[in-house]
Amino acid sequence: MKVAIIKYNAGNIRSVTFALERIGVSPVITDDAEEIRSADRVIFPGVGEASSAMNYLREQNLDSLIVDLKQPVLGICLGMQLLCNFSEEGAVKCLGIFDQNVVRFKETIKVPQIGWNTIFDLKSTLFNNVKDKEYMYFVHSYYVELGVNTIATTNYSIDYSSAIKKNNFYGMQFHPEKSSVAGQVILENFINLNV
Repeated sequence: MKVAIIKYNAGNIRSVTFALERIGVSPVITDDAEEIRSADRVIFPGVGEASSAMNYLREQNLDSLIVDLKQPVLGICLGMQLLCNFSEEGAVKCLGIFDQNVVRFKETIKVPQIGWNTIFDLKSTLFNNVKDKEYMYFVHSYYVELGVNTIATTNYSIDYSSAIKKNNFYGMQFHPEKSSVAGQVILENFINLNV
C-alpha cells in the first residue's frame, strides 16, 4: 500500500506522518506528479492560508493533478477547504471538486475555533467504529456549509460540515492525526477503504 502526502507550502505534514506511522503506514511526502498519481491513497493536509496555498498549487501544477486523481484522496483542514469551489479566506477560487463554499465564522463568536468538539450525523464507512458525538480536534476560522456532500456535522454556533465526500474525494475539517484513538480509527478506515 503506497500512501502519498502532498507536499506544498501549507502543512501539518509531520503530525500526519507520525499518525500514519503509528498505524503501520510509511507515507511518501512528495510534490512529484508521478509519485502522487501512482499512490494507492493520497492525503492532502493543510494548515495555513487559502489564497497563498492555492497560488502555490497553481504554480506547481498540483491543482490540475489533484482534480484528476482517481484513488481515494483525503483533504484535512485547509486541504478539505481547498477541495471546495471558493474560500472567503483571501477571496480565492479553489479546486472546485465540491460545489460548496468556505465561509468565515461570524464575528460574534470566538475565532478560531480551537480544541475539542463533537462530530455527529455520521454517514460514511470512514466512521466505522466511531461513535456519534465523538470528540475530534479542530483549529479553524472558516468552515464549509452543510450540503449534499456532508457526511459529518459539527456545531459551533451553527451546524456546519465537519466532513464531506464526493466520489473518491473525502474532506475533514478536524485533524484526525491529533484526535486520539478515534482519529486513528478514521485514518485506518481511510487506508482500508474498499474501492
